[in-house]
Amino acid sequence: MNSSESIAIARDVEAAMIPIGTKVTLQKGEQAYLTQSLGGSYTVVVNGNMFRIEGKDADALGLAPAAKPVSTGTPITQEHLEKEIWNQLRTCYDPEIPVNIVDLGLIYDCHLAPLDSSAYRVEVKMTLTAPGCGMGPMLAQDVQNKVLGLEGVDDVAVELVWDPPWNQAMMTEAAKLQLGLL
Repeated sequence: MNSSESIAIARDVEAAMIPIGTKVTLQKGEQAYLTQSLGGSYTVVVNGNMFRIEGKDADALGLAPAAKPVSTGTPITQEHLEKEIWNQLRTCYDPEIPVNIVDLGLIYDCHLAPLDSSAYRVEVKMTLTAPGCGMGPMLAQDVQNKVLGLEGVDDVAVELVWDPPWNQAMMTEAAKLQLGLL
């Protein structure tokens, strides 16, 4: 969802300045332009600066927050959980790039370790498109929160790594096509 129409911020809301990640408070009544609404977070432009607003604060933009998944109550297999984890990772987006972090090639490894018969620890190794990106901790937290929200996951560790350095060749063909690189 992109909008060329101005939205009046409905209440004071915490946001992260892009690309440095500094937390700021956007004030009620400020005019914002929604540039990206992917993965449950929002990228807006206010006074010429770009900010990321978390999905839990969608009401500040006059939007409804995304519904949370409901437990099925059925046992979860490791194979099914791995699939769900990758699906969740595909809902994480760099706030400046409209492609999910899996298709961008930012996820280097994802490993499940059983904690007991019904719970797992998930370890994710990921990188960023640029080592100096201030949004890294926010993206890592987004990954952790979304994976931790899955039934059967009791612990998540996300590690930012820099080896090998990310490059455009790590992107999927679909991501390259979406970004006009093919």
